Amino acid sequence: MLSIRLKHALLMGLMKSLAGLGPGMSHLAFTGPGSSRQLCRYVLDQGYTKILVASDKILRELGVTETAVKELLDAGVEIVYFDDIEPNPTFEQVDAGKHVLKAAGSQVIIAVGGGSVIDCAKIMSGAATSDEDPKSWVGFGKVKHETIPLYAIPTTAGTGSEATAGAVITNVQDHAKVVISGASLLPKAAAVDPALQQGLPPAITAATGMDALTHAIEAYICTWDRGTRKEQARVAIKTIFTALPKIYADASDHDARAAMAMAAYHAGLAINQVNVGNVHAIAHQFGAYYGVPHGLANAVVLPYVLEFSKGPAEAALAELAELVGVGSDASSQGAKAQAFIDAVKALNTTLDIGTTLDAIKREDHAAIAQAAVLEAVSYPVPRLMMPADVLGMLDAMTV
Repeated sequence: MLSIRLKHALLMGLMKSLAGLGPGMSHLAFTGPGSSRQLCRYVLDQGYTKILVASDKILRELGVTETAVKELLDAGVEIVYFDDIEPNPTFEQVDAGKHVLKAAGSQVIIAVGGGSVIDCAKIMSGAATSDEDPKSWVGFGKVKHETIPLYAIPTTAGTGSEATAGAVITNVQDHAKVVISGASLLPKAAAVDPALQQGLPPAITAATGMDALTHAIEAYICTWDRGTRKEQARVAIKTIFTALPKIYADASDHDARAAMAMAAYHAGLAINQVNVGNVHAIAHQFGAYYGVPHGLANAVVLPYVLEFSKGPAEAALAELAELVGVGSDASSQGAKAQAFIDAVKALNTTLDIGTTLDAIKREDHAAIAQAAVLEAVSYPVPRLMMPADVLGMLDAMTV
């Protein structure tokens, strides 16, 4: 126990020190319906003529990718597509994309897709300008070199990857999802275009929305009081509680869809300043071991971690209760905190998200718990998890 706590304290001190030494991060955002066209015009204005568009096969088949980059197609620039990116992208997919990019002589990458596409494109952009093995970049702020310019057009309202300087990649050899970060991985610009998200199925809308909520909550209750993380998180949380049930019930609610797209972006800005927390440390293992979609994994894990964190995070959770309008009759700060946790559980119920995951196998509990604890050590969490804590949560989540 002491070694885990000591390692956590040392890593937090190092992370805060390095954050003050790194280069500044410049980021431009185009927002609203049609903003993808604005971003494409901006890219053209930079003089790029050879562009790699990273996406996935489903978005290509649906025509979403081409719709997003229509301005480029109309301009007649040279475009090559890399759409072999799957959920929970791997280092092998990064390598394949890098070779496509270099063979085409592409000058820039435009990522059109969800978090998996954008994260894979980030590491592709770094791999294209370095002879180093991307696996050597695992950790905080290890990508220090100049990368191929990257622009992001998210097609889901969840990951917020378009606003962060980090990426999550799966190492299939050891069933691990690893985090790679560095200032140069932040997209040069992003287009938060809700028009591209109109056709999302309700289940994906729900899971990605809860992913955004998890980002915002973890940023808000963390122990690192940095930048505008609280302001960004509050905007995201309040919006999600209002807008997400609306678009889950009525996918044609354009105003709610636009609000969710911006909420995910604000949540991304929040975690870009302070990182994520215990929910992600557990959920990442479900993606690595079983391929569980990241948003769904976060949604299921979130209430368990909030219950676990309630003591040290009580004041912050009580503030969030007031923000979303629950617990007004609570007699204590603790009761208000519990009211917020109950509101998160109720939101999951509204979205038809359960409390268990069929994929989890009991024989994997010990390995998952160990991996989650080791990952969480590097996050500014309000309460540090021990293996026994994770095992208790896993037992409750296993059918």
